[in-house]
Amino acid sequence: MKTRIVKAVQHAGLGFVITLAAMGGMQLQAQAIAAHNSQAPVNFAADRSELQDREKRAVLSGNVDITQAGLRLRAARTIINYTDVGTFQIQRITATGGVQVTRGNEAASGDTAIYDFNRRIITLAGNVRLRRGGDTLNGGRLVIDLQSGVSSVDGSASGSSSVTGDDSIGTSSSGGRVTGTFTVPKN
Repeated sequence: MKTRIVKAVQHAGLGFVITLAAMGGMQLQAQAIAAHNSQAPVNFAADRSELQDREKRAVLSGNVDITQAGLRLRAARTIINYTDVGTFQIQRITATGGVQVTRGNEAASGDTAIYDFNRRIITLAGNVRLRRGGDTLNGGRLVIDLQSGVSSVDGSASGSSSVTGDDSIGTSSSGGRVTGTFTVPKN
């Protein structure tokens, strides 16, 4: 059965390489977001910006819109942690409130997101939905590894992924399971 599903997905031209992982996790090749250049400049717009120099962070709130080389992150609020070595160097972006991450025809959404620039990992948690064309995956947590190009969807927000993060954020509306829909080629 698993072989037929993988073949159907490959024939559909989705570009996903599916591997069922232990403990209900699902890994897939998410070409659009995972192929992102995380070293490109970051641009932002928001209704309000507050620079907290002592804490080495910037807080953006209200219709936050962050772009980087074709990747777009939108949220109600973000905290940008940085180092200051003559210029600002972003370490991490933490986004909350209706988070949406898009690139090309792929879109991911969730309650919260963390973009770790040092590790080149984007983690979304809580009511996660990954959409690519007409295909969807739903779960509690999505981890996008920008270095390896592999993304993992877990049924619960704490997940079983080897990527660590704040496991206390978010919940899953899918009852602790990964669910989804894949289109099938029409003959």
